[in-house]
Amino acid sequence: MVVEVPVKGYFEENCFFYIDDETRHGFIIDPGAQADGLLGLIRKNGWTIEKILLTHGHFDHMGAVDEIGNYLNIPVLAHRRSDEYLLDARKNLSALCGPAIIVKGVRHLDDGDIISLNGKPDFSLKVIYAPGHTTDSVVFYSHKDHVAFVGDTIFKGSIGNYQYPGGNLEDIQRSIIDKIFTLPDETVLCSGHSEQTTVGTEKRRYRY
Repeated sequence: MVVEVPVKGYFEENCFFYIDDETRHGFIIDPGAQADGLLGLIRKNGWTIEKILLTHGHFDHMGAVDEIGNYLNIPVLAHRRSDEYLLDARKNLSALCGPAIIVKGVRHLDDGDIISLNGKPDFSLKVIYAPGHTTDSVVFYSHKDHVAFVGDTIFKGSIGNYQYPGGNLEDIQRSIIDKIFTLPDETVLCSGHSEQTTVGTEKRRYRY
């Protein structure tokens, strides 16, 4: 089950829950703000969240990480290069928009890693390194459920901004073409700032 929850701090951003229907265990992806509301939703639905996953280190995707992680006593997972952003309030853009946000102590991920539920290894997400929006951007992909959590690498009808620190047009284009567009056409793309779309739809209109 995929549950999309728009949250709003300085910007509105899509937070996602990826939940196993059978066990009610799962992951929260990019909790950018409104920790109280997200925790209330977890309690209301009886979910057990095992890990916080970050597609990249911009503040609008991780503003609620510390509060949720501390309350639930769960780890935060992000790409190996994420500390470049999570530990630098200017690079993660929080210093430009309000109070500085710093996230410490994350567990590092590498391209190709598999993130699984405790006790249920077949409920999992594959880490796909996809730089371009940032140097630490990743996609979390489920072959089983045909869904990919793409952060800000690609949106419905457009690509992510590549003009922030660490961004690069050539890299983001390569990530989209070589990493995202090689997934099955029916794969649903869940992004941080647009409606959901599919790989097939975006491939057909790709003119960026």
